[in-house]
Amino acid sequence: MRRPPYSPFPIPYSLAAALLLAAMLALPARAQEAAPVPTWAADAVWYQLFPERFRNGDPSNDPTFASLDFGQDMTTEDAWAISPWTGDWYVQADWEAAISTFYDPPVFMRRYGGDLQGVIDQLDYLDSLGVNALYFNPVFHAPSMHKYDGASFHHIDPYFGPDPEGDLALMEGETADPATWTWTAADSLFLQMLGEAHARDIRVVIDGVFNHTGTRFFGFEDLVEKQQASAFADWYEVNAFDDPETPENEYDYNGWWGYDALPVLRDSLDADGEPVTLSAGPRQYVFDITRRWMDPNGDGDPSDGIDGWRLDVADEVPTGFWAEWNDLVFEINPEAYTVAETWHDAVAFLRASGFSAAMNYHAFAMPVEDWLIDGRIGPVTFAAQLVERRLPYSNARALAMQNLIDSHDTERVASGIVNGHLPIDFDQQPSPRHRENYAVRAPTEAERDVQRMIAVMQVAYVGAPMFYYGTEAGMWGADDPDDRKPMVWPDLTFADECTDPRGLERECDPIAFDHDLFAFYQSAIALRHRHDALRHGGFSVLHADSTANTLAFQRLHTTAVDGDADTQELVIAFNRSDARQKIALPGLGDAEIHPLVPIFASRGNLADIPSLTITLDDTGGPPAFALDVPARTAVVYRRLSNDDYR
Repeated sequence: MRRPPYSPFPIPYSLAAALLLAAMLALPARAQEAAPVPTWAADAVWYQLFPERFRNGDPSNDPTFASLDFGQDMTTEDAWAISPWTGDWYVQADWEAAISTFYDPPVFMRRYGGDLQGVIDQLDYLDSLGVNALYFNPVFHAPSMHKYDGASFHHIDPYFGPDPEGDLALMEGETADPATWTWTAADSLFLQMLGEAHARDIRVVIDGVFNHTGTRFFGFEDLVEKQQASAFADWYEVNAFDDPETPENEYDYNGWWGYDALPVLRDSLDADGEPVTLSAGPRQYVFDITRRWMDPNGDGDPSDGIDGWRLDVADEVPTGFWAEWNDLVFEINPEAYTVAETWHDAVAFLRASGFSAAMNYHAFAMPVEDWLIDGRIGPVTFAAQLVERRLPYSNARALAMQNLIDSHDTERVASGIVNGHLPIDFDQQPSPRHRENYAVRAPTEAERDVQRMIAVMQVAYVGAPMFYYGTEAGMWGADDPDDRKPMVWPDLTFADECTDPRGLERECDPIAFDHDLFAFYQSAIALRHRHDALRHGGFSVLHADSTANTLAFQRLHTTAVDGDADTQELVIAFNRSDARQKIALPGLGDAEIHPLVPIFASRGNLADIPSLTITLDDTGGPPAFALDVPARTAVVYRRLSNDDYR
């Protein structure tokens, strides 16, 4: 069989390979449009930070009862308190229990005091893990713990900085006009954090929420007060203004997906009533805050600013606006990175809107969950989905996509594996809040094996891996809010988790930083940094067997060194079954083929993994060559080199 270009192995001729090849041949040719992807994006290893739950570095700035987004009518200032960072997550404080059960709604009134000083204090930790790009959930001024209900986009939340009361006083009287804006203590600490991250060669991307604001946004508050006379009357989707001649309040507006707490910013429409861009007021404001955070001192050098943006619910904002906005971003900093949150096929959207990449839920997280976690599909279908969902992207975009498996919007990967037997589609209420049979326990060792396999897939597949805070520390948790527990740190002593939010009996699970798992993630990330093939190489499926539950693929990268071609090849093999499996790669024993050497394994002792096995044919036929992979293990191999001979 004719070998594919640049591949030292033929695709195995089997039903599995035939199905995969058919899927690949049905695809359109790879798009090669120019994509606004910075040169560093393919080399990024992302870490997602949820600021309020990462680290409390300055208890003097902790949120106050008055700063909460809601609940002041449910308890008192004397009763409410900052929640203990190291407490049993499901244990309610007295003020919570007096309101209601765990989820409805006391847990959402909790504050733990995570702040920017905590991030600064732990930059060395992040550096030691090996990540070189941080994605921050919203850091702008907002009353909620998640900050998607912005009160301002031109200020960092005062309770993330050293002087909340002073900052709030400075912000009084500001308008949408940048001439009225000052720099608060929180703003300055954020810029300090940026500088310290950049000094460690760590880039920083922040969340932009330009579809809606919160009800405490300065413009919305003005609109509520002044109605039609407000300068912000055309900023929001207002259905009716209040009639002062009647006792009723007729004021009505659209909230994001019906949530009144998140009023939607108004679009500008064309003659047919179709959205074209944001209306003039919010459009200009977003452009102004974009300049502020990308080039804080306005000197034309963006090195003191953020390195890019992650855009919330990006496909709910007109693509015309995004095209204009992305042009502005890349004008300010041609090496910026913009990434869209979208849960669907993002190919056409990215082309129209001009983003660098997308959070890769559709083309990575969902197929990975369906095979490695839930087992709904086998490796043949999995491999076909990877190929058919990736190929329509340009190569630059494919290499820059954020390959995540969990986030603040999903259950954590460890809990997903624990509950993988449940018939739950990706992110469809995987939580004890909605499901009586959802397990809140810690993962077993076998389940951790699967987590490590997924991490290998993240660092080895095409695209930039992104890890959610605490994954490397061993954290688990169901969907929101249980995926937003306080970060587990090695210098803190945590209470055991012994409580079930449904009142069910459970065994206690110790909560502690998992040093072994952290070391594994360090090693996996270092593996990616060491090998150009994992960051820039081509991708070929070598083997897929749904009966054995095994998969192998190749990453191949050729560069010119002193005029000569230097080829780096890695083969990554996965055995998702519970038994040792031989992964046949026809051609592995050919004379011109270099044998393979295992260089990384997701579990066990690397020395116990053979380079290859040879099975002789009793009838005189050719021997069969295969990789011998232990159960629930991913192994990375490289070519045998002259340096390996003694």
